Amino acid sequence: MPRTASKPTKKRSKPYTVTSSDTDPVPSASSKTKKSSKENDEKYKLFNKYANTSSGVIDPEGIEKLCSKLKVSHTDIKILMLAWKMKAERQGYFTKAEWRRALKALKVDTIKKLKKALPELEKEVRKPLNFADFYAYAFRYCLTDERQNCIDIGTICQLLDMVLGSTFRDQVDHFVDYLKIQNDYKVITMDQWMGFYRFCNEISFPDMTNYSLELAWPLILDNFFEWMREKQA
Repeated sequence: MPRTASKPTKKRSKPYTVTSSDTDPVPSASSKTKKSSKENDEKYKLFNKYANTSSGVIDPEGIEKLCSKLKVSHTDIKILMLAWKMKAERQGYFTKAEWRRALKALKVDTIKKLKKALPELEKEVRKPLNFADFYAYAFRYCLTDERQNCIDIGTICQLLDMVLGSTFRDQVDHFVDYLKIQNDYKVITMDQWMGFYRFCNEISFPDMTNYSLELAWPLILDNFFEWMREKQA
């Protein structure tokens, strides 16, 4: 059988493929997971240095050791700010989840990095919207019992000095003096605590010309106002 001439075939062009020289390498999902896992491991290793091996949390003794490494006092406001960043629920105790939350947000995994991050954290907290939340948190953090809803006058005086002292020195000093000499209140509630913050932000001091007894201020602030008026008379 005679052969028939075959039709010339068209040469197919090879499909274009992207090579590593054409674009930057994209990290795979597994490499991202490994990196995240490594970062978590570093945070947990740091956590375990200060955690109580029995309870699995950083307790007051562990916080003392942490503060020593950070070279800050345990009464320094930065430690309270760190607790705020953690959203720590129990005064004097940091859980592993709370610890991880703060260190992840601050992007740190060593004591050296954490120490450097504290001044930036303070700047973040000092922003007006953040500070209002921090101020309320400071009160809640000092509630040592689930059923507790108020704080004794002595603790409140210390807390006011720590939290508001640098911003409203004159108001805090006078209010603390009043709290120490008055006999009507043994404890302060959240409403009274937040009322004083509003007072500091809204009322001219020490003249208090824009304070009105007709407005809805906590009674303790009305009493403080009248006490100040008697002193100024």
